[in-house]
Order: sequence, then C-alpha cells, then structure tokens
Amino acid sequence: MTVFYWFMALVMVATLVPSALYMGIYVFTGADEALVRARKLWTFLRVLTLMGFNVMLWGHVVVAAWQLVH
Repeated sequence: MTVFYWFMALVMVATLVPSALYMGIYVFTGADEALVRARKLWTFLRVLTLMGFNVMLWGHVVVAAWQLVH
C-alpha cells in the first residue's frame, strides 16, 4: 500500500499545482478561461482524493479480512 500512497500523493499534487496556478492567473488577469480550467482541475482533484481514500479504506478492510481468515 505504500506505493499506492506515494502514487496518490503525486497525482494529487500534480492536479493541485496547476489548479492553483490557473486560479492565480484568473485572480491577476481576470481571464474567464483560467477560472473554468481551475474549477475543472479542482473538481478532478476532489474526485481523485475521494477515490484514493476509498481505495485506501477498503484496501485495509480487505487486508484485515484476509488476515482473519488465514
């Protein structure tokens, strides 16, 4: 699971950084396209975060069940 944690952290940072940059572009320039792109990336980041949390949680449940059986 450690590889999964690092992979999810990398993916989340790789989504968060561009979202923050586009939000900064929107704040300083007022370009509506930057706001739309920042919102899409932020939404994608939330989906990835929830997916990572669910996989982590259910992964621990499966491992615990496996250890109880064996």
